[in-house]
Amino acid sequence: LIHFYKSQYRMGDSRSSSEDPTAEGEWVLYRERPDWADVTPLPQDDGPSPVVQIAYTERFKDVYDYFRAVLKSGEKSGRVLQLTEDALELNPANYTVWHYRRVVLKAIGADIKEELQYCREIIEEHPKNYQVWQHRRALIEWLNEPGTELRFTEVILAIDQKNYHAWQHRQWVLQAFSLYEGELDFIDRLLLDDIRNNSAWNQRFYVISHSGGWSSEAVEREVKYTLEKIQIVKRNESAWNYLRGVLEHCEEPSTADSQRALIKDKCQELLAAGCESPYLLGFLVELLQYQLEEDSMTEKAELVSTATGLCSRLSKDIDTVRCRYWDFVSDTITSKHSAQA
Repeated sequence: LIHFYKSQYRMGDSRSSSEDPTAEGEWVLYRERPDWADVTPLPQDDGPSPVVQIAYTERFKDVYDYFRAVLKSGEKSGRVLQLTEDALELNPANYTVWHYRRVVLKAIGADIKEELQYCREIIEEHPKNYQVWQHRRALIEWLNEPGTELRFTEVILAIDQKNYHAWQHRQWVLQAFSLYEGELDFIDRLLLDDIRNNSAWNQRFYVISHSGGWSSEAVEREVKYTLEKIQIVKRNESAWNYLRGVLEHCEEPSTADSQRALIKDKCQELLAAGCESPYLLGFLVELLQYQLEEDSMTEKAELVSTATGLCSRLSKDIDTVRCRYWDFVSDTITSKHSAQA
């Protein structure tokens, strides 16, 4: 947030009401400020013959020339903090500026909660900026308390439910401060709003993996939960992928086998009812493949016939975009198991 030149360097006073970072207005170049006369600006060195020289604005060159100068001298003061704010307004992705800002914050004993508010303003303007999210994480680590971080990420995710940075920050807060309790309720609200929200399904998997784990009780609960969601929207790829992950991470083999049998029955019911979701048929093929691999007592000829028949439907009618993939799966099943049938 661009601030105009002031003689006082308190962080809270350094913001300008200007909404236009390119407007010159009352801006005074650093080289024209009396209280910066003791600093010799350090121009950027592009070498003797720059091939493609960037056409920086006069303000950009002025701010970064002075930033390079204080970085070299190691000055840590209120005016340098204000200078970093100007530099970040011109380039909010400059990692070096963010790093040195943290160095200065610590050195001058700045108000970290006030810095969090500044950080929030930058995130709201640049929600997918790696550097500002890293800065916020460092501030929370310094405070060693989660504050309202979960609520903050919830607000950002309400704007863009797929904001990777917000999800990553939320997961870090959950893990660092053991705040998993109640997170599944938050995810439930997201899925009620959008059952196809892949990020919410991913977060559900993360929370269970890092809290209670995939015990028999958790697997049975999550299989039931997911099948109910699939019943609502049968072509929801996110739910089918989640179901696959639940089975793969089950810690008790006997529970995994019983749940596979349950899911297979449900899949066959959906198939008999006329559902032609490619995710349904594909999942059923995987279950049949697993049965062919693991169950030596099963009559394999019938399983091979059923699996290859499903592959044929997927290839020719339901998932024609991936027809070659399903032909490959069918050929693999046939070559591997037909001789044993």
